[in-house]
Amino acid sequence: MITAVPGVRVGHWTGARTGCTVVLLPAGTVGAAEVRGGSPATREVMLLDPVRTVEQVDAVLLTGGSAFGLATADGVMGPLAAAGRGVPTAAGPVPIVPTAAIFDLVGPHDRPPGPAEGGAALAAATDGGFLVGAVGAGRGARVGRWRGTEHAVPGGLGSAHAGVDGACLGALAVVNAVGDVVDADGTVLAGSSAPPGTPAFPEPLAPMEQTTLVVVATDARLSKRECFLVAQSAHHGLVRSIHPSHTRFDGDLAVAVSTGVVEGVSLERLRVIATEVVAEAVRDAVRAGGTR
Repeated sequence: MITAVPGVRVGHWTGARTGCTVVLLPAGTVGAAEVRGGSPATREVMLLDPVRTVEQVDAVLLTGGSAFGLATADGVMGPLAAAGRGVPTAAGPVPIVPTAAIFDLVGPHDRPPGPAEGGAALAAATDGGFLVGAVGAGRGARVGRWRGTEHAVPGGLGSAHAGVDGACLGALAVVNAVGDVVDADGTVLAGSSAPPGTPAFPEPLAPMEQTTLVVVATDARLSKRECFLVAQSAHHGLVRSIHPSHTRFDGDLAVAVSTGVVEGVSLERLRVIATEVVAEAVRDAVRAGGTR
């Protein structure tokens, strides 16, 4: 799991049809991100562009509730600032908490997660095993809309990890995709329930209602630019495990962070592992849930 990376902690808040998940990072973590889908819902992700000044990341927050759910970050930033985490400013520390949301709203009166739910997820953060499946930000996730939205099936949240050159790389994925989740041999693990022969995209899909969110963490020492290259490779993992992926209706986002502990790790080997681990995290999201 992503918590196999020393110092990385994960916490969920899970509601009836939505939720949020915090990836809490050690002090000094640097990170970058890349968005490839056409319909993202994000907060502070622009800071993770490799040409931006800020390098540190204190936590990454993934949430349901579409753009309304981005308010969950307020419940994470407050406690982190009180603990002295964040970029130093004349007014005190400002925690850097990039946040991204999936669309899991069912009706106009659904209550999205907010600051209290974000704070609850932070309080629950653990460096051990955590629940996967229909929990946290994956609670209301769906996949397989590409042959008709009425044929979609549950998605979820998954995680995986692997070692490389004495370092560890882990990934956490929230899978709410237009496409199907496929195994390494092409077998559909979770996908459209449409009858055989149903054409692809028989109806226009609403933008912003599908997205897959990925966080990749490693204890290998990387610069912000190198984290960006790992984030690019994370998207390759989505291509391997979701078909079709990166449509204009998806908001696919990958964040890559480095805690900077292990020196001398090959960046290219790390990128290969990132592709494989992200693909496994996506598949884990739709397999039987439970604690890993």
